[in-house]
Amino acid sequence: MPKRWRILAIDDEMDALRLLRMGLAADGFDVVVVSKPREGLRTAYRIHPDAVILDVMMPEMDGYEVCRRLREMSDVPILFLTAKSDIDDIVKGFSVGGDDYIVKPYEIPELLCRLRALLRRAEQSSSIDNAILFPADDVTLDCNRHELTLPHGTITLTPKEFEILRYLISNYGKILSHDAILARVWGSERIGDHELVKQYIYRLRKKLEEDPNNPRYLHTAWGEGYYFDSGK
Repeated sequence: MPKRWRILAIDDEMDALRLLRMGLAADGFDVVVVSKPREGLRTAYRIHPDAVILDVMMPEMDGYEVCRRLREMSDVPILFLTAKSDIDDIVKGFSVGGDDYIVKPYEIPELLCRLRALLRRAEQSSSIDNAILFPADDVTLDCNRHELTLPHGTITLTPKEFEILRYLISNYGKILSHDAILARVWGSERIGDHELVKQYIYRLRKKLEEDPNNPRYLHTAWGEGYYFDSGK
């Protein structure tokens, strides 16, 4: 019997929640809906959902803050619902730990497609052995803890930072295009969104590199993509 995914939806608009619950339930999901952000956080702690659908604009606490707090306890896939299509708002959603977004008004089939893609990638990621990668004598990536140890210290990575870095390290020295990274980490539906990759590379360099403007590990091949190389 196939797994029945449990989805938590947090939105202050009750009509939107009812439509969302109907659409997801009709496609075989177990759906828990909550209209208050703080209650949504308590519910997430209690039920451990397989994914969270999260509205951005809420009066008590916005979706960005809810996402930050969820990330303190879980790597659960988070899909933002937003009325804002401005690139800065979208990038902010990813920067606090969101995995994908969909702009209102949306169609249920598109939301289902995005949601299932997130769940598939989360399932594939969890099935990978908790390995420790050694891309250089003085560099290790702990795939269980999502920690990278470098000569100048150990850093903790967000889920998407970890996925990007693991992909680059697993292809040590090989140039990976923006679209290759997008397809691997976010899915083929994100191909073409090169700004998203640039933002994450920028964040990774700030964490990894002693001098982000003169990187030792995370290199750019102009016009082609990025590659990981320790320089030794």
